Amino acid sequence: MSGKNKAVRYSAKKRNEAWWGYLMVLPTILGLIVLNIIPIFQTIYQSFFKTGDFGKGNIFIGLQNYITLIHDSSVWQAVWNTIRYTIVEVPISIVIALLLAVLLNRKMKCRVAFRTIYFLPMIAAPAAVAMVWRWLYNSQFGLLNHILGIFGFGPVNWISDPKIAIYSVAVVGIWSVIGYNMVLFLAGLQEIPKDYYEAARIDGANSVQQFFNVTIPLLSPTLFFVLVTRLIAAMQVFDVIYMMMDLSNPALGETQSLVYLFYNYSFIEGNKGYGSTIVILLLMIIMVITLFQNYLEKKWVHYN
Repeated sequence: MSGKNKAVRYSAKKRNEAWWGYLMVLPTILGLIVLNIIPIFQTIYQSFFKTGDFGKGNIFIGLQNYITLIHDSSVWQAVWNTIRYTIVEVPISIVIALLLAVLLNRKMKCRVAFRTIYFLPMIAAPAAVAMVWRWLYNSQFGLLNHILGIFGFGPVNWISDPKIAIYSVAVVGIWSVIGYNMVLFLAGLQEIPKDYYEAARIDGANSVQQFFNVTIPLLSPTLFFVLVTRLIAAMQVFDVIYMMMDLSNPALGETQSLVYLFYNYSFIEGNKGYGSTIVILLLMIIMVITLFQNYLEKKWVHYN
């Protein structure tokens, strides 16, 4: 009888803990539903309409927005611009952040100060970041061209030359996210037991061999998380482009991203229906990339 009562009490305790657990995550769930799930369905719904005058009286047009999107060269140029930005920003920022994390994970003087300095760009206001980099990139009196002039090189139109503007913008993105990636890698490195490195040294492995045979495999879950989140964030780049590229800039067409194009159609031209269609295209691209990453996860990510 006592055993049965104990089982009942244990069951009641588990139910109580479960209810408290649901209560704790309820605000997050509500936030996801209100801020993420509902807007997704609203965007899909809006993509089948043409925005009416003054934003009212939307007209149902079926798949016309999608047909227009398929034949819109500016959309596919924006897709290519977004992909180019992502290809440059993501791998370079991850590699630099990983190397910095490995260096700053060792015992060294002013280690905390260096970590803080590298993380500062992440908390800087995007508007301030854009203003500083616009000054650095200025073709007439910018610091970068001044340094090139010292070595006898002519000025470079960093953000007005259509051939290199997207890469100049990507450099700003790399500089901005290195600190955030570095902190994530530092957290992952500190979870790796020191015994693995001691065993590797006993086996005669040098620092480079330890990095590729111990650090990378054991850090792969963190690396996978950073890769997925950075790809999603890079595909949604907007603020850097918006604040660095003027409407009169001849390189705007070669740098505007899908999110920038969505903003232009939805809030400048007032065509929220077509803007929603562009967002759906971006969502589908991100979903395909994420599913492909999840497929490859089992081949290189090692969970302990």
